[in-house]
Amino acid sequence: MSKFAETDLYPPVKAWLCAQGYDVKGEVGAADVVASKAGEMLIVELKLGFSLVLLQQAVARQAACDAVYVAVPRWRGKAGWRAFKGNIGLCKRLGIGVLSVGPEGAVQAHAAPGAFQPRKSPRTRARLQREFDARAGDPTHGGTNGQVMTSYRQDALACAAHLADAGPSKGADVARATGVARATGIMAANHHGWFERVARGIYAATDPGVDAARRGQG
Repeated sequence: MSKFAETDLYPPVKAWLCAQGYDVKGEVGAADVVASKAGEMLIVELKLGFSLVLLQQAVARQAACDAVYVAVPRWRGKAGWRAFKGNIGLCKRLGIGVLSVGPEGAVQAHAAPGAFQPRKSPRTRARLQREFDARAGDPTHGGTNGQVMTSYRQDALACAAHLADAGPSKGADVARATGVARATGIMAANHHGWFERVARGIYAATDPGVDAARRGQG
């Protein structure tokens, strides 16, 4: 079963459902698989991989019943599992169940259909709000895959610009002149390679730091 066809997924999925007491039939109306038990209906859409089309089909089947699954071949390798895990999360948010079919036909349920209430993360929200509030202006266009101008980078640029003009300075003096309270920590960490410590507590801008300050971006 190294090369799956969608029809190869049907027998193991049907067997899995029959083992749970369902009567199962393929290609009923627009649905790939329809199962029924004591008036309860269940639909499974079969595909060789996750896609927008698969999710659209599964959502459309929710008009017929609440219990809708998607079934795809089992993932391969760590990268495949990461992608599969992300798709499980998406399906949960859509109220769609997820089944995988292994090379030997073993069916595994990874998510059950039903309403999903996402868990909120106050820490994630607070971190996002801090970065939003700390960032000066709107320096990066949304959707870019390039260098993002974070608030940290903005602060580092301000420190580099001050040192480029004033020369080697104490961290406290840089913080006072730029308004960057974390100036000493930024220069000591030197994540961008823009600073060097020339004496205890005194920092200077490196050539790349001076260049970044003059360009105003980095």
